[in-house]
Amino acid sequence: MDKPILTVFTPAFNRAHTIHRTYESLLRQTCKDFVWLVIDDGSTDATKELVNGWVKENKIRINYHYKENGGMHTAHNSAYRLIDTELNTCIDSDDYMTDDSVELIVNLWKEKGGDQYAGIIGLDESMQDGNVIGTLFTKSETTLTEFYSQGGKGDKKLVYRTDIMKSLPEYPEFEGEKYVGLGWKYMLADLKYKMITINKVLIIVDYQLDGSSMNMYKQYFRNPKGFAFIRKEAMKHHPSFKRRFIEAIHYVNSSIISKNRNFVSESPQKLLTIVAAPFGCILYLYARNMVIKGRKMEVR
Repeated sequence: MDKPILTVFTPAFNRAHTIHRTYESLLRQTCKDFVWLVIDDGSTDATKELVNGWVKENKIRINYHYKENGGMHTAHNSAYRLIDTELNTCIDSDDYMTDDSVELIVNLWKEKGGDQYAGIIGLDESMQDGNVIGTLFTKSETTLTEFYSQGGKGDKKLVYRTDIMKSLPEYPEFEGEKYVGLGWKYMLADLKYKMITINKVLIIVDYQLDGSSMNMYKQYFRNPKGFAFIRKEAMKHHPSFKRRFIEAIHYVNSSIISKNRNFVSESPQKLLTIVAAPFGCILYLYARNMVIKGRKMEVR
């Protein structure tokens, strides 16, 4: 059997109740030029039994890999070590692909792909209302940084060249923390490559209430070192002064949470960090208040 061009990888942590949607959407693909890699991030539910059952069905190519729980970024690290196809894309375990998603990706890459591109960027659609998330693309090629800096909005589906993802540093791991923003590697890729855009929906997303996107303030307090790392990296690389200033504010907030007294000396933008410090303090107070409110609502 020839090696496929695309790996669809799915980090999974206790998603036995939703990952079947991902699997069923892969069965419906009009193009089978892919392999499904499931990275089980320490699940304690029936995820392992489900996936192994699908492996035995042998309807599509599936690779299953179990690891100790470490968070989404560590699952991505594991995936990039294992992937050996030309392209890869991450589909979360509570999302699913449109029936022609693989076909669109493979055909577009064969037609327009090349060494000058990091990959393909397509659209997400909300499972809740059936609408495209955010704005469409107005250019045939872009970077994520450029897209959002020029007013683009909403989550997008990213398909990357595997050799580029492997060449970039792995996401760092901080003791006691389980979150580092995935956008760091994408930002590094943006420094050298653009992506081919496609105004087609590739993925249907379902934001779970226990997902990180719904609990960001809690994440600030659970993973301050991971957030501080991302903020410093953005202060180094983002072309927009306004964005770098916002990142400095968030860096101060994360530094207060982690009780890092050396945050100014460790900042890549020391003067900017000093100016941002009062605003970072305000953000810290606001974030703490939001977490307290959330706890009170949970008690009710």
